[in-house]
Amino acid sequence: MSSDDQGSLKGEASAMLSSPTSSQGPPHALSSKPPDLPDELVQAGWSKCWSRRENRPYYFNKFTNQSLWEVPVLGQHDVISDPLGLNAATSDGSDGNGGLRKRRISEDQESNTIKRAKVEPTTPISPNTPGVKPWSSAQDEKQVAQVNTLNQTATPAPYKPSVIYWDLDIQTNAVIREHPPAAHLPPHPEIELQRAQLVTKLRQHYQELCHQREGIDPPRESFNRWLLERKVIDKGLDPLLPSDCEPIISPSMFREVMNDIPIRLSRIKYKEEARKLLFKYAEAAKKMIDSRNASPESRKVVKWNAEDTMNWLRRDHSASKEDYMDRLEHLRQQCGPHVAAVAKDSVEGICSKIYQLSVEYSRRLRQAHLSLLPDATTDSGGSPSQTRLVYCYPVRLAQASPPLPRVELHFENDMACLRFKGEMVKVNRGHFSKLELLYRYSCIDDSRFEKFLTRIWCLLKRYQVMFGSGANEGLGLQGALPVPVFEALNRQFGVSFECFASPLNCYFKQFCSAFPDTDGFFGSRGTFLSFSPVSGSFEANPPFCEELMLAMVTHFEDLLDRSTEPLSFIVFVPEWRDPVTPALTRMEESRFLRHQLKVPAYEHEYRSGSQHICKREEMSYRAVHGTAVLFLQNDAGFAKWTPSPERVSELLAAYRLSSPRPSSMTSPGSAPSADPAPRAPDRTPSSVMSPGNHDNNNNSSSLQEKMAVV
Repeated sequence: MSSDDQGSLKGEASAMLSSPTSSQGPPHALSSKPPDLPDELVQAGWSKCWSRRENRPYYFNKFTNQSLWEVPVLGQHDVISDPLGLNAATSDGSDGNGGLRKRRISEDQESNTIKRAKVEPTTPISPNTPGVKPWSSAQDEKQVAQVNTLNQTATPAPYKPSVIYWDLDIQTNAVIREHPPAAHLPPHPEIELQRAQLVTKLRQHYQELCHQREGIDPPRESFNRWLLERKVIDKGLDPLLPSDCEPIISPSMFREVMNDIPIRLSRIKYKEEARKLLFKYAEAAKKMIDSRNASPESRKVVKWNAEDTMNWLRRDHSASKEDYMDRLEHLRQQCGPHVAAVAKDSVEGICSKIYQLSVEYSRRLRQAHLSLLPDATTDSGGSPSQTRLVYCYPVRLAQASPPLPRVELHFENDMACLRFKGEMVKVNRGHFSKLELLYRYSCIDDSRFEKFLTRIWCLLKRYQVMFGSGANEGLGLQGALPVPVFEALNRQFGVSFECFASPLNCYFKQFCSAFPDTDGFFGSRGTFLSFSPVSGSFEANPPFCEELMLAMVTHFEDLLDRSTEPLSFIVFVPEWRDPVTPALTRMEESRFLRHQLKVPAYEHEYRSGSQHICKREEMSYRAVHGTAVLFLQNDAGFAKWTPSPERVSELLAAYRLSSPRPSSMTSPGSAPSADPAPRAPDRTPSSVMSPGNHDNNNNSSSLQEKMAVV
């Protein structure tokens, strides 16, 4: 509200949540004397203010930014069912009992004065009925309209995302053995801020070492893949930084740096580019062998081949692109082993140095984190029985969460912006509402949502740090299948669980993710390599890290070998054949492989890893490589979810591009304009099927008799 419309403020308004409809500060109190309000309303944050524009008093809540003309009534806004006021609805008009009304400009000023910006805060809409989604399908809207008709009230529609990329109504069929709470330390924004600074510093060290020792830029995404590869074998306590790995030298980082020595080879389109690349490689190889401690034989071989190549380039100017590429391949075969031999110790030094710094940073973070926690450590509930079978449930932390500092929230157009100590993270409003739903379903220690914003900030900051700061860096780690594919997987094969996901990109509300400490409050079941289901149907689309994919296959085979209950994994991995990846070879040779199919390159798409912040037209991208889809099932799983030709055809039809446009950016949820394949039906409460509604997709009765459902 402008200074022309308001008086002075009594006290300081310390509202944590700002209204999405106004970025202005809280209005000023009516006077410096105590407000003429009951103590209950004052304690609830209400104060009486004066509007100079309307020349009348109104009432403002400093905790919710709610503004009313009428005297507020306690109980109108339930902070438990809708703590953020995002999914609320207004009551129109007064009912004679002091009902809520939206503030408005007087009719006289509206018709007789110059228009002014509507800067007065509007009344947040009242909370939804507990259990109702913040967006509705057509059937939901009809039911709400009928209720409103009966109550003779006009309720405006709550915030509804234009496209929904998830279905949180699907219940799980994943069965696990009950386990004790996890020993992870609860997230804290101070620690996340410090971790972000140290990881950024570690990335800078990596870049400097590559420049100083090898004269190259770090291979793109190699640091992110190093984090993934190290966490496969890491026994340390930090959720992100590796600190207890054997061996110390990372095969992933060593391999990728060596591939860029002496220079990085890029894709070639034109003849002149191939000529320049050949010359640069010969020059760099000769320079490296002269400056390193190489054997006489290595010096002789490399220098002779490099000089011969340069002489050939000076003589022959009529060679084609293929001639240059053949010559480059020959030069690499002749010089590559000798160059790698002289660079081996230096590259191992880079890998070792980065790991040692990571160990030191992890130790600092652990000490700082423990200093913020109270003396009382874990719950005394004891370890649950390890033989009881239950449906999977989110990660619970043994360590109680301490009081958390406040995080500020404001909205910029369609983005929710959360700020802590000057560090701001963003998420679009659709995903913000999704996170609120996941938190409501999964969190058990914060019924009043007092820690909700702080935990969202920690989650977003963690993934931001893992992605890196480069343009489009790390987004491939969070790529997801299109919505029609998930719908087909659930409908045809009873899939209700994602083995590799996050609260930001998950389709189901039950999933495994990289960070149990931050993600458990939003539905994560922990890391997949520590997740041991007994029964269920699962989708696995892992980050494309060779070491992680190989560990995933080993875990699959171990689970399938131990369980006699229906167990199925549908795996999506890149169709890499030159050279073939060990994980793909292992799955193709597995005795649990029941069916395999390939989706060709450029004929399917993935959802972007930045879907929580990107524009809608950038939500999807074409896959530049083929995708192999493999069905790994035990005997009971094969009998229950058989990949029959009809079911596989339905899955392939769902995988077809949602738009025939040649653009690489398409929307995953839209229907094809000229595709004869049947479109998956819109998701409504009547079409959302529970696990028991599939074709014999519910768990066997013998297993249910042994289960204690949580």
